[in-house]
Amino acid sequence: MDKLSTQRLPLLKRNWWLKHRFFKLYMLREATVLPLVFFTLCLLAGMVALLQGADSWQGWIAFMGSPIVLALNLLALAASLFHAATFFVLFPRVMPIRIAGHSLPDQAIVAGQWAGVVAVALLFFWLLGRV
Repeated sequence: MDKLSTQRLPLLKRNWWLKHRFFKLYMLREATVLPLVFFTLCLLAGMVALLQGADSWQGWIAFMGSPIVLALNLLALAASLFHAATFFVLFPRVMPIRIAGHSLPDQAIVAGQWAGVVAVALLFFWLLGRV
């Protein structure tokens, strides 16, 4: 064995990422999954309550209307928007789009992604309005 393969790197402290802004933002982006897990579990509980009958469904509706759950769901919405915004900004760097040999500007790609989000939201609201 050579000398390099037997040497170990020093262990990192638990708060190593707090020393650099880039890593703080990265960890914040990754932490956006936590409120989304809560939101997903709430939806799953709602589906189970729906299967169990009217009384269970009404209990779930009451639970979803509590101030703490509403605040956590607003946090989940903010987290998902932050996650989307950071993903949309990174996307053109990871996967540049070329048309006829020319790269689309990053701003055009990001604007197209947000336009897609708005289009899906408008379709969703239109479908809900018809019910």
